Amino acid sequence: MSRILNGIVAVCPNLGIGKDGKLPWHPIRLSNEFAHFRKMTATPSVAGKTNVVIMGRKTWFSIPEKNRPLKGRINIVLSREYKVPPAGAHYLAADFSSALTLVDTELAEQADQVWVIGGSSLYKVIFFLLCLKVFSTLVHYIIFIFFFRFPGVPKELQEENGIQYKFEVYENI
Repeated sequence: MSRILNGIVAVCPNLGIGKDGKLPWHPIRLSNEFAHFRKMTATPSVAGKTNVVIMGRKTWFSIPEKNRPLKGRINIVLSREYKVPPAGAHYLAADFSSALTLVDTELAEQADQVWVIGGSSLYKVIFFLLCLKVFSTLVHYIIFIFFFRFPGVPKELQEENGIQYKFEVYENI
């Protein structure tokens, strides 16, 4: 079955997404940006279905334990090392292809959109090969660029705790 496959990422101007399990702008918390992430990844397009988030092992462990698993979403963690899902994760897959197979078989009746949420090696796979849409937050946005607009994604420059950012959507057509 063909599902909507999306990527979502927040980056700093040099395209960094994290270091040592922390976001580049740590310790500053961007609550509105987190709310945007939650809304985008948790809101299914089909009533009664649940979105899936796929992430690497390091991304899973970078999420504070009190926030794992990400609520309202089916959490799949990728790891070649683990034999069972890490505590709190719903599912474990050895690689991205296995995760998609899991979504289309065991989770077929309940899964809606699939969201890739990190880390860098997983982004490399989906951005260049598979993803139809990439939702990006450019934190501390400097250059004004026009990209594809997606309904429900604010186009205005956002500011929070003295840091500016902008939500963008890139579409592979």
